[in-house]
Amino acid sequence: MKRIAIINGPNLNLTGRREPEVYGTTTMEECVERLRGLFPGVEIVEWQSNVEGELIDAIQREGFRADGLVVNLGGYSHTSVALHDALLAVPAVAVEVHLSNLFAREEYRHRSLISSAVRGMVCGLGLRGYELAVSYLLGEGESD
Repeated sequence: MKRIAIINGPNLNLTGRREPEVYGTTTMEECVERLRGLFPGVEIVEWQSNVEGELIDAIQREGFRADGLVVNLGGYSHTSVALHDALLAVPAVAVEVHLSNLFAREEYRHRSLISSAVRGMVCGLGLRGYELAVSYLLGEGESD
């Protein structure tokens, strides 16, 4: 069985309640359950922390156990060299997800420090971005 780890950063525990006009009303728990239904032969684990060091620990742990990582590191995506380095240190392929369109928001969000350490990025498609990332990691999103 394939294992996909979703690693979520700061404030993503409030998805569905925080700024619904930006992030929607579906909770992260509902999103993960939907993913499990869409990909029944895949072990999907989700981990969230508001603490940078705990996110590094999760990347290091899951990056050696999982077949792929879906990372939404929230605001740390724009500031953390340490998270970038953690992604480079593990063999699992990672896809970066952001619920909102970073390029339609504040200028400081236009640059992600972790993007050069991941295979690709999905942004601006809400929670559907997680589905697209998992699909890609399972080889369903590759093109010829």
